[in-house]
Amino acid sequence: MTRPTAAPTAPTPPSTTPSAGPAAAADGSAATDGGPLVLDVLGPTGAYRARNRQSVPDLTGAPAVELGLAPRLFVSRAMNALRAATPLPLDGRVAAIARAGELFATAELGGLTPEAYERAVSRIAGIPLPVVRTATRTLARRTADLYRGLRHARPAGAVGDWRDPLTRTGRAVWARRGEVLAVHAAGNHPGTHSMWPEALALGYRVAVRPSRREPLTPHRLVMALRAAGFPDDHVVLLPAEHEAAGAMLRAADLAYGSDEVIREFADDRSVLPLTPGRSKVLLTADHDWRCHLDTVVDSIAHHGGTGCVNATAVFVEGDPAPVAQALAERLGALPSLPPQDENAVLPVQSAASARILEKFVLGRAAGARPWLGGDGIADDLGDGSAVLRPAVFQLGRPDDPAAGTEVPFPCVWVCPWNREAWTAPLRDTLVLGAYTADERLIDALLHEPTISNLHIGDHPTHWTETGMPHDGYLADFLMRSKTVLRG
Repeated sequence: MTRPTAAPTAPTPPSTTPSAGPAAAADGSAATDGGPLVLDVLGPTGAYRARNRQSVPDLTGAPAVELGLAPRLFVSRAMNALRAATPLPLDGRVAAIARAGELFATAELGGLTPEAYERAVSRIAGIPLPVVRTATRTLARRTADLYRGLRHARPAGAVGDWRDPLTRTGRAVWARRGEVLAVHAAGNHPGTHSMWPEALALGYRVAVRPSRREPLTPHRLVMALRAAGFPDDHVVLLPAEHEAAGAMLRAADLAYGSDEVIREFADDRSVLPLTPGRSKVLLTADHDWRCHLDTVVDSIAHHGGTGCVNATAVFVEGDPAPVAQALAERLGALPSLPPQDENAVLPVQSAASARILEKFVLGRAAGARPWLGGDGIADDLGDGSAVLRPAVFQLGRPDDPAAGTEVPFPCVWVCPWNREAWTAPLRDTLVLGAYTADERLIDALLHEPTISNLHIGDHPTHWTETGMPHDGYLADFLMRSKTVLRG
């Protein structure tokens, strides 16, 4: 999964357009005859073609998607319908989610084949096509293994049902904290949608507000879940303006995500905000960094550098200059290609967005030693879009605040690290790749509460597997253990 970045965002897409529009297709279909894709609201009684729709452009600025926007009253009624629905049996939920993942990866949904969907995501969000394909396969694999992953999350002493014979002598039972979950999804990577199906498996009914940056993935996933057996009033897609989105959050028992509505309620214990990952790498003097250069580069550039699990800072015990130079040489060789190219590895944004991001990065790099990207990171493709080229900057001290800058492309800050600094500059990290044999340091990193995941040795920061928590288990937020004693 990926989380949002702290970087400036792209200019807001064109404004909402009132339109009577044609009637919605029965399945909320997306394909049109040569025009923009039309994404309907997927409400509790089926697809709903809203009068108000927002145009989502592709990277060149051409209209690519017409996204229906649910009115506030529609949102309120949808949330009530979710609350009134009765969950499917556990076995049915798990089987349907696995089937949905298969359909997502292989079936034509809403008139879009998997290949057409992947190309559309790449064209709209600027994510390299090979990265989108990998995300499709990953989603299918995660949904197939979802139940096994949930068993890792459940406390070892708890059972999953009050009917379990162990409750006759008293036992913890894993129970939901609520019934309805609101997901305010990020749009930086399709992988952001591979986690919330866990809530459906646990018996929640789920409302998803898609990001306008990339609404295709949640639309396709909700359609797949419905095709696999979830009734319409169990999972809904509610694109919405700010006011209606706030109503959606307030009507839910729990909410998580990363949009502006989530940030407003970030201090509420029923809200789980997703924050930038700021993943890092630490190279201590007892390891030869040259032996791990491939893995460090992969940690920075995998996923096109768009994920929260991508390393954005490298801390070096000793002289950081040779490390920065080697990283610049490797990252500088990555090609500038349109995102739909089969060999694309770098993200693309509209040229205007890329220039805004370039100005931001160069401003943060003021005073740093540029090894790559010092003269700019936007590489114009000539069609209104620009590739975000890698950047490598060397900072002078481990506590330079610029090291916490995370942007949605391979941009890394190389810093000196010493024993006096210890864990302080490594805090606030989703994944830390630690190349060290110092067990006292490893102990300190493990118990540093703001480091979520620790990879020791030659493992890329983006590595994950079924059962491994991302930032803790999502189920930690959704569930609680409750004593049940029955006679």
